[in-house]
Amino acid sequence: MKPIRLMAGFLTVGFWTLMSRILGFVRDIVIAAKLGDGPVAEAFVVAFSLPNMFRRFFAEGAFNMAFVPIFSKKLESGEDPQGFARDAFSGLASILIVFTLLAQLAMPWLVLAMASGFRADGRFDIAVEFGRIAFPYILFISLAALLSGVLNATGRFVAAAAAPVLLNVILVSSMLIATLVGGDFGTWLIWAVPVAGIAQFVLLWVAASRAGFRLIPRRPVLTPDMRKLAGIALPAMLAGGVVQINLLVGRQVASYFDGAIQYLNLADRLYQLPLGVVAIAIGVVLLPDLSRRLAADDTEGGSRAFNRATEFALLLTVPAAVALVAVAEPIVSVLYQRGAFSAQAAARTAEVTTIYGLGLPAFVLQKVLQPLYFARHDTKTPFHFAVVAMVINAVVAIAGSFLIGFYAAAWATTLAAWAMVVLLWLGSRDMGDAARVDARLRRRAGRILIASLAMGAVLLGTESLLGDWLYTQHVRFLALALLVGSGIVSYFAVAQLIGAASLGEIRRSMRRGAKTD
Repeated sequence: MKPIRLMAGFLTVGFWTLMSRILGFVRDIVIAAKLGDGPVAEAFVVAFSLPNMFRRFFAEGAFNMAFVPIFSKKLESGEDPQGFARDAFSGLASILIVFTLLAQLAMPWLVLAMASGFRADGRFDIAVEFGRIAFPYILFISLAALLSGVLNATGRFVAAAAAPVLLNVILVSSMLIATLVGGDFGTWLIWAVPVAGIAQFVLLWVAASRAGFRLIPRRPVLTPDMRKLAGIALPAMLAGGVVQINLLVGRQVASYFDGAIQYLNLADRLYQLPLGVVAIAIGVVLLPDLSRRLAADDTEGGSRAFNRATEFALLLTVPAAVALVAVAEPIVSVLYQRGAFSAQAAARTAEVTTIYGLGLPAFVLQKVLQPLYFARHDTKTPFHFAVVAMVINAVVAIAGSFLIGFYAAAWATTLAAWAMVVLLWLGSRDMGDAARVDARLRRRAGRILIASLAMGAVLLGTESLLGDWLYTQHVRFLALALLVGSGIVSYFAVAQLIGAASLGEIRRSMRRGAKTD
């Protein structure tokens, strides 16, 4: 069985996720410039969010959290992992085909569930039309997520990590073509969504076939393994449903304030850059590694994997959070303020970005703590914790909206994320040595915080020195590059100096990452 190199896997997945997020920025910059915070932009955000919401519910969330540990253990023991994967593939495909057809009929109600504030204006009809076009994306991307789980469990990360790049390549290309041929911008953009889903599915199906897992759908059969999978997945689905309710509450609140859905969406894209790079890398690599180590009774290896994953999360997430809090305004202004996206819209987006930045470490730490439960087939406990977080989210978002408007939705997300981390941490204290914090992590965590605060001071000083250059049309990208560069250099310089990180260790892991697949 191919071994999983933890840090090399983190860096491999992180690199490709970074490429996808950069292209995602290009996509959102163009959308903001062309559509601003108007009705077509908000309709696209809601329509695109629908399949992505259910994708996280069905595939990347509940289903894969149940599938990957069982599949990993079958790989470890040689108990027909191919047959199990094929049965899971067939069952998931059958459910999703039926679900996609039903969603086409229920699309008006789904849009209202996402954004009932659209009911009174033209955004509603556009969102329903766009939703029907985009929704088949869930079928292809969910099956692609299962194929990613197969590849990741075998220690092959490149194809699965690179697949999301296709989505943004196709979306950006569609917008360029629409501009060149003079087509309707929104129509070209929304039709690119299902096309991107097909492209990602094909890429991963071919990669899995080359890895020895050629999954051909067959008539679904409720085998004992499928019953076990369903039993583990159901609580995870409920937990995933709670998370999606949190998103729905925030979007519902935002739908009653003009432009707010777009502000939250663009701020979400900014904090999703570090969140995606770090959290996705950890979630993809850590769960199969922990599952295989627990199956082999390797407590020491499991503890090492958990602690190094936490260290990796803090090393990249804490400075990113400090940066989003310290210099959100110039970042948002340079990236988004142009064309139809006004200075006022940029200022509101920056304020939301700052709030999300405060919650960024919590979003990532959840991805470190949850595999401790899922690797043990415990999906019920995280569900109970998610319910508590949901209540906090709903109370803060709805009650807060009467006091601070749509900003309450962002504060609710951040506070609920920290509540979830506290609950997951407390719940893991009875898991033994595999979930204990080691001396190296305790030593480095404080030093990471010191290096991050030092970087924050450098960022604020550099922002002051650059002054109006950050808002001057022809030099602002260069000025932003200087600002970001000063932060990166200062952070890693201080981190190396005080022992918060070892650049030599990172370089060695990067070299191993190049050989991961």
